[in-house]
Amino acid sequence: MWCLAHCCDRVLGLFMNTLPVRIRVGDETVQASVRHTHTLLAQLLRHEHAPLALAQRCSAVAPPAPLFSALLNYRHDTGAAQPSTEVLQAWEGIECLGGEERTNYPFVLSVDDLGEGFALTAQVQSPIDPLRICAFMHTALEQLVSALESAPTTSVRSLDVLPVSERQQLLVGWNTTAVEYPKDRCLHQLIEAQAGRTPDQVAVVFEQQTLTYCELDARASRMAQALRSRGVGRGQRVGLCIERSADMLAAVLGILKAGAAYVPLDPSFPEARLRFMADDAQLALLVSTGDLAGPFGLSRERQLLLDADAQTIYSTSDTRVSVDACTAQPGDPAYVIYTSGSTGKPKGVVVPHRAVVNFLSSMAREPGLSANDVLVAVTTLSFDIAVLELYLPLTIGATVVIATHDETVDGLALGSLLERHSASVMQATPVTWRLLLEAGWTPMTAFKALVGGEAMPENLADQLIACGVELWNMYGPTETTVWSTCARITDTSNGITIGKPIANTTVRILDARKSLCPIGVPGELCIGGDGVALGYWNRPELTADRFIPDPFSMTLGATLYCTGDRARWCNDGTIEHLGRLDFQVKLRGFRIEVGEIEAGIAQHPAVREVAVIAREDTPGDKRLVAYLVVESPPTDLVDQLRALVRAAMPDYMVPAHFVILKALPRTYNGKLDRKALPAPSAGDGAPRGVAVSPRTPTEEMVLGVFRGVLDRGDFEVFDNFFDLGGHSLMAARIMFQLRAASGRDLPLRVLFERPTVSALAEAIDSIEWVASSRHPPAAAGNRVEIEL
Repeated sequence: MWCLAHCCDRVLGLFMNTLPVRIRVGDETVQASVRHTHTLLAQLLRHEHAPLALAQRCSAVAPPAPLFSALLNYRHDTGAAQPSTEVLQAWEGIECLGGEERTNYPFVLSVDDLGEGFALTAQVQSPIDPLRICAFMHTALEQLVSALESAPTTSVRSLDVLPVSERQQLLVGWNTTAVEYPKDRCLHQLIEAQAGRTPDQVAVVFEQQTLTYCELDARASRMAQALRSRGVGRGQRVGLCIERSADMLAAVLGILKAGAAYVPLDPSFPEARLRFMADDAQLALLVSTGDLAGPFGLSRERQLLLDADAQTIYSTSDTRVSVDACTAQPGDPAYVIYTSGSTGKPKGVVVPHRAVVNFLSSMAREPGLSANDVLVAVTTLSFDIAVLELYLPLTIGATVVIATHDETVDGLALGSLLERHSASVMQATPVTWRLLLEAGWTPMTAFKALVGGEAMPENLADQLIACGVELWNMYGPTETTVWSTCARITDTSNGITIGKPIANTTVRILDARKSLCPIGVPGELCIGGDGVALGYWNRPELTADRFIPDPFSMTLGATLYCTGDRARWCNDGTIEHLGRLDFQVKLRGFRIEVGEIEAGIAQHPAVREVAVIAREDTPGDKRLVAYLVVESPPTDLVDQLRALVRAAMPDYMVPAHFVILKALPRTYNGKLDRKALPAPSAGDGAPRGVAVSPRTPTEEMVLGVFRGVLDRGDFEVFDNFFDLGGHSLMAARIMFQLRAASGRDLPLRVLFERPTVSALAEAIDSIEWVASSRHPPAAAGNRVEIEL
């Protein structure tokens, strides 16, 4: 603001003019920056009579956007000087009752030059604290003057504007998380110790099978002895590809007892992906079964099969493996879990025993678990949150009930399982909790619900709270060992935070230059402490990029993992998660790098350009959509692309829609504009071909249910439910409605085995025929025999 003093000293009124100035803060030195700013301000003097409206018209800022939102007012205050007699006489008889400055701008900083010093006055919009602004300004001026005096070549960007008190709060006050835990123990040793304390307590339940702690420990020890006899030991990696069962848990513990790290390999993954993971991990051995070991292409000598080698394993001693040079140490890897990779191939995260032990010790305290608890485990072993479900109960004498795969995707069956075992704790992603609630589940006893894997929707939190559960929101990436923060949620009126750091964990929220962001200012969420993984397996460049030295820690060798998540500190020391800084997405709890999907689709010769995003055009229904620019495409391009992706990636990474565009939208500077990608039309994801209408009343009924749940009608009786964008939550809704419409108890697995209208209708008709002892209905075209 400029004061037009000349020629106006005898006229009553406010003679100030507001002029805009753009100051860019770059990498220049403080000395150069001050000189440049002085030059800019001096150049403004030639325009001191120009009205602000003229400046707006001459700028590149188009109305109604404001030309500026921050105002700096520098005032020479002569009030401190001794007033003249003339001035004193002028004020005679005038009483000053008070005054208050007001502004129309979001931010005004007034500097009063008092001659011997300065006074700062800040006016800001609520809820910003003007005292904080003044403290920032004071610190910045202090740093600037100090640098000009002693180090004028200092980069202006490197000046620290955080007041000492706020810096202390960010680094120490909200990161005082040090807690003792057994740093000298490995994961399996914690469970062995518990087996010694409660040998006859039930440890694990799967279907009709029950194992005590003593029996589980003996099975794991036999597995360890069998692995040792095949040369497995410290520093090696053993693949594990078996279906969910009590033997799965015993096998994991056996691998750890042998001194190796386990590599979970989900049997539902495509063969190509499983083979890549096995080859990349350089497995010493594969633990599997005869029907699942084929895709890996390993020699028989490198396989330990739970079925074919059962007699060998059973005859092995159940004494614990002796401590020797092959025994794992706390700093050694406990597991290597593969996650989606942006380069087109999954990457392995190497997590040490010490990190897992710290995590479990922290979780036992908060959210908390006791020996009286029964926890139902629903998560696949290849998803790292299974670490809490499978191992935490076993370290404190509780019971873990392993749900079957069918139970994990069927809300009615899962609810029945929880009730049957009087479960008191379950951890799951939001989609699984919705499955339960939509099936009508309510807890019969005190129940603790842990929700994680992706952002918790407020409406879901409200529903769970209304059920009377103790609700916890969990957050953390695989690279910092499952969960790194947690929060008890009792009310959503002020939003949902991800809470505070767990034990022995530090959180830094940093800007692009890796400096601390002030409270309330968004930045990248970076996590340090004892939970940080060892890095990515055989990916040193990526490890160096994402795992960086912690410049704020006093601990030698302290590391931060840069999550790529956007977050900010709240005034109460909790953390608000604000999404991603890149294009990684979370879909039904799974972490997906869209670059991996894009790389897979780009392999097709007809695809010139491709972009994949996650869209949520309907609240609560997030889907992957692939946008393509193609050249000479075949008529069945969508089918080919879907098959191409499905052959290399899990089903949850297959796009629900493929949209063909003439060109991908670009920003002004030529970059892909993902926000401008259009919503898919109804037919974009549907297979192409001659439409076949329903031919029987049952097909008519099933098609109507499909259309209602999928919210689209552009498909026919032979189209695959999952190709149309269906997922497990929709599958549960479909089967719920079909049970009501048909009056028959239809297992959810029927839809997974027969995912078309035609096949599902055929199954319903066959079940109806068996139940009523009638002849099967007349075939609508060629029918396939099914076994019931």
